[in-house]
Amino acid sequence: MARSRRRASGFLKDFQEFALKGNIVDLAIAVIIGGAFGKIVTSFVEDVIMPLINPLVSFAGKDWRTIAIGPGIKIGHFLGAIVDFVIVALVLFVAIRALQKFKRQEEVVADEPLVDPNLVAQERLTGALDRLNQTLESRNN
Repeated sequence: MARSRRRASGFLKDFQEFALKGNIVDLAIAVIIGGAFGKIVTSFVEDVIMPLINPLVSFAGKDWRTIAIGPGIKIGHFLGAIVDFVIVALVLFVAIRALQKFKRQEEVVADEPLVDPNLVAQERLTGALDRLNQTLESRNN
């Protein structure tokens, strides 16, 4: 009995570590936000974009999203889903590109080494000594 309790508590402990890892939590948040974002994009397409486009692409006086071939094959609905996808992909592309640009700027700032003032002074002194040595050698010759 004690052994099965230890196994159960070990399993629960392992599951808790797995479930609370950063990657799993981040994935869950991304799925939730993605679902909400999908609803926003669908509403944007149906309520803002399509009323502007429908008069241009109407098919026999009907909304193109209602076009169907035979019973149950909704071509217009499928094309609307494709338009939704293209808009989501475009927005994600722009967002990821902006994040990458921001990340590169952070990396450039982080990669710049701090200049040691003593090292700079030593390099200047070495350069001055080299020039002085060259000047003295040229006068002696």
